[in-house]
Amino acid sequence: MSSATRSNAPDTSEATSALSPLRAPVFRSVWIASLFSNFGSLIQSVGASWMMLSIAHSRDMVALVQTSVTLPLTLLSLVAGAMADNLDRRKVMLSAQIFMLVMSLGLAICTWTGAITPWLLLLFTFSIGCGGAFNNPAWQASVGEMVPRGQLAGAVALNSMGFNIARSVGPAIGGIIVAAAGPAVAFCINATTYTGLIGVLARWRPVVAPRILPRESLGLAITAGLRYVRMSPAILRVLVRGALYGFGSSGIMALLPIIAKELLAGGALTYGLLSGAFGIGAVAGAMSITWARQRLRTETIIRIASIGTAIAAGIIGISSYIALTMLVLAIAGAAWVVALSTFNVSVQLSTPRWVLARALSIYQTATFGGMAVGSWLLGVLADNKGVTTGLLVAGTITLLNAAIGLRLPLSQTEQLNLDPLRSWQEPETAVPVDARTGPVVITVEYRIRQVDIVEFLNLMAERRRIRRRDGARNWTLLRDLADPEVWIERYKTPTWLDYIRHNNRMTQDDATVFKRLHALHIGPERPVIRRLLERQTDSLPLGQLTTPVETTFTGPT
Repeated sequence: MSSATRSNAPDTSEATSALSPLRAPVFRSVWIASLFSNFGSLIQSVGASWMMLSIAHSRDMVALVQTSVTLPLTLLSLVAGAMADNLDRRKVMLSAQIFMLVMSLGLAICTWTGAITPWLLLLFTFSIGCGGAFNNPAWQASVGEMVPRGQLAGAVALNSMGFNIARSVGPAIGGIIVAAAGPAVAFCINATTYTGLIGVLARWRPVVAPRILPRESLGLAITAGLRYVRMSPAILRVLVRGALYGFGSSGIMALLPIIAKELLAGGALTYGLLSGAFGIGAVAGAMSITWARQRLRTETIIRIASIGTAIAAGIIGISSYIALTMLVLAIAGAAWVVALSTFNVSVQLSTPRWVLARALSIYQTATFGGMAVGSWLLGVLADNKGVTTGLLVAGTITLLNAAIGLRLPLSQTEQLNLDPLRSWQEPETAVPVDARTGPVVITVEYRIRQVDIVEFLNLMAERRRIRRRDGARNWTLLRDLADPEVWIERYKTPTWLDYIRHNNRMTQDDATVFKRLHALHIGPERPVIRRLLERQTDSLPLGQLTTPVETTFTGPT
């Protein structure tokens, strides 16, 4: 995995203001270039939604424009995250931007020549969404390498703010462009905005950290990412809450063209003004993230944002006044960016760097998957029962997200130290081994007093989770029937290389559990580790078997 060097970030580790991350030169350059690209994307979004409204004759087709953008994030994010963790992230982002440029030009040409149809429009927006799906995990995972940990929340919020600065002005400009010159011009403008970010990425030369181990295959990388998230309760809670919030909150933006046309009796310009109001609120929300995180718990922030979104959806559904609708949309925009930024930061602060892009991609799959499904189902509901009903249902679902927080609250993760432990060294072996040698069986033997057994078992439950999360298989805990003080931890890895990967994934936070276990050990020496090769007894003719079928080593933990 390549990444930007931390020397590009400012020396201070704490955010003093919402704009502190912009002091980092690399982050600032990419952020500014992304801002112009976001302007183009929002202008295109207005053009695509309004074009669909003019060439299709059902509300659900209009809502599918939003689905076609978010669905690729659901389908491709995990693959994109694995690529971002194993390849040069700069090259991944650069390739994605070039692909989106080509697709945007294709959409503009088809529109200009009159060849566009509703399904072809969805195909192009889906393709552009695919480019975004590959770009996002690489970009988001790179943010933590560009700014100090204390400024990560501010940097994530600034990314959202950049998008929503564009949202506050871009849709209004897009509405004017569409009304005056047509969607084809809007699509052409979007294509040109990719060139700035492509230029910045082409010139950027991040310092590449030396690779200690060979790259994982794509399949193994995806499996490792899924396993890590599955064995991380803090991340799982973010996935559940993010998916539910995405489902409910998507109704507002997915139905916005219909809100402009039917509830407010407006046109493309009205739609642009409504989108702009949402964007202005989102900018205000992004500016408040640093302040909120310094004063409120993560769960409190999410509950406030969920309740605010729910109230906004209800008012928008019954309002026939553009001023009131714009005011409430600003509240919805602030709540939206606060919630999504908080979810994103929670994942980043709960995940070590080696698997960060994959964890973010899985979070993205859950949240944007909720948005994609929500956009479609709420669009169908609006088509059959009316847009007001669709918005009221959306608000109810978002309110449910706040209630679920009573049972599944988000964790406070700011104090976790997920830097690699880096104290483990590959042991020497008497039997020659290489990367493919295996399966490898590892046992760790402890001596535990009777009075410490309950504490020991509780710590072993956490150790089991950590071991399995980092790639161990068939983990078991054994007790010696002849000596009740003897306990043996046993697990397996498929190969010697997997064993090395497993040990290199240990974090500083994990080490606290291991130290507490060692403190309970009462033996005269440290717990004894044995590393053994699993062998079949009939693998070789008896006369050719010249090495032991089992090899035992001892050493420090």
